[in-house]
Order: sequence, then structure tokens, then C-alpha cells
Amino acid sequence: MMLDTLKTLLAVWGPTGQEGQVAQELQQMLADKADAMRVDVMGNLIVEKKGQPGGKTLMFSAHMDHIGLVVTDIEDTGYLRVTNVGGVSVDSMRCRHVAFGNGVQGVAVCQPTKGETAGMQHLFVDIGAQDRAEALTMVQLGDVCVFAPDCFPVGPHRFASPAMDDRCACALLAELLLQTDAPRNTVVGVFSVQEEVGLRGAATAAYQVAPDIGVAIDVTAWGDTPEVKLPAVKLGAGAAIKFMDRSMIATPCVRDALMAAAEKAGVPYQREILPFGGTDGGAIQHSRGGVPTGTLSIPCRYVHSACETIDMRDMESGLAILKEFVNGEY
Repeated sequence: MMLDTLKTLLAVWGPTGQEGQVAQELQQMLADKADAMRVDVMGNLIVEKKGQPGGKTLMFSAHMDHIGLVVTDIEDTGYLRVTNVGGVSVDSMRCRHVAFGNGVQGVAVCQPTKGETAGMQHLFVDIGAQDRAEALTMVQLGDVCVFAPDCFPVGPHRFASPAMDDRCACALLAELLLQTDAPRNTVVGVFSVQEEVGLRGAATAAYQVAPDIGVAIDVTAWGDTPEVKLPAVKLGAGAAIKFMDRSMIATPCVRDALMAAAEKAGVPYQREILPFGGTDGGAIQHSRGGVPTGTLSIPCRYVHSACETIDMRDMESGLAILKEFVNGEY
């Protein structure tokens, strides 16, 4: 089930640049459903399902990485000084439970700023160490922590958790691969790395795969909470089909094919115009001599926080769209 897959992936530690545990979980999940599977030099997991003769190669990319904090120094008092890996804001980290890959737990805290604007230099992590020597038995410089896993329901259809960006899309892509047999077109699922620091994994994966068509799968922002109106996207109204963001303008034929797939599947969808941000689609579209590319988005409230919130009805809408799309004639 989609929800089980989602919860499994949300529980895995995997900050930007250290996505190996997520890739391992996906490999186990998809082992019996892949015609080919490999991890490339960047750490991207590339899963292939062969299509019919004469079909196209379709690349779908969902990123495994999760924003976090890297230890830059340890004070004599045992507190960890940190900086961001990806789009972490100080406000989102105030007094938040964080976890390191070795199991060490901590609290991210912003020190009093005495009239200054709070910045990353004011953030520290308390791991309960009495001094620097004890802290060094627990963590080292260069270790990375993320929001501790905490998936919980919000109403009858919604779930909140750290790492929804972009584990919800990884779950969606995994379910597409699990539920698709003998597709018309060859399906290459890329679970990419380092999206949060510049779409790095998708760039190298797209160069290797050389797809005929690319589709990024990611979250998008929301416009349905008080005083937040853009983008004009709502939770529960269906997956969103992107027209543009800061990284790409969707190729019209791919964008239109995604909307046609939604119509054929009989599921709701939304049109998305995002005035900021980007996805793996930007890297795919620029690969080699250019790749026709679109993006399917899952509306997500409170992106880059410890409580990123999605609606499972949008996930089901997205899966139905992609299942139709992989069997299209291109």
C-alpha cells in the first residue's frame, strides 16, 4: 500500500550527500520488480523496467535527500555549532528534535541574538554532552543531523512528517514501479541524490540514461492556509502538473500529455505555476542536447519544516496519472 511505502521511507535517515540507507531500502523494496537496477558513482539508484519494441525511454526522477545540519565546530561546553545542508531556515529549527546517523539525538536551538537578526551562526545543537571531549565521543565534525522521524496523521486523509520533501515522491515512484507490468514504454526510475543543493544527482543520471522524455516528481508549495495564496494549489484537490518554476518551463508536449493522462484516468489534477524553487526537472531538461521534460507535484504545506504535510488523495491522483502516462504513445 502507498501509505506503508511512504511510512517506511520517511523513517530512514538520509540527508543530502548521504542517501545510501534510503537507496538500500528502495533496492529491497523493488528487487523483484526491476529488469535492471544499479547505484551510480553519485549514489543515484537507477531502476529500469523494459518497455515494448518501438517504445520510448521515460525517465522519472524523485530525490532521496533531506535537508539537514552539518557539525562545523564543537565548543568547550559540548554544544555543536552547525551550518545548513540545503534550505534550512533558523526559524524552522528552533528547539527541534534532531537525529544523527549513528543514533545520537539532540535539540537544535537558536541562542539569544541581542537585537541581531537570527542567522545560522546563532544556531547550536545540544546533545547532552558535558564538554567537548564527551561530545567528541558522540559525534565528529562533518556529521549531519536531520529532523528526527515523526510521521503522524492530520485529519482523515493527511499526514505530516519531516522528509516528505521528497520521500513522498520516492514512495510514489516506487509504487509506480511496483504496480507497472509490461509497460508500452521503458520506464527508468531514478531515485536521485543531492537535489537540495543544486539538482546534482539528476544531472548526472539524465546524462547516463539519455531519456526521450523526462518527468520530475516532487512536492510543491501550497496556497490554502491563512494569508498564503500562491501558488494557487490546494491539498486534496489532486496532484499538480507544473507549468513553470525557477528551474524550468515545462515542455508543452510533456505537460499536456500529463494532463491528458489525468483526464483519461478520471482523476482530479491542478495546474501549478511556482514563482520560486526548482526540481530535478530543471537538470533533466538541460541534459545533453535537451530533453522534453515535465513535473508532477504533490502539494505540501510547511515545506522544509519538521511537519511537512501532504494529502494521500493527491498521492493516489498522482499514481493514477503516472500509470496512464507510462503507456502513452510518444
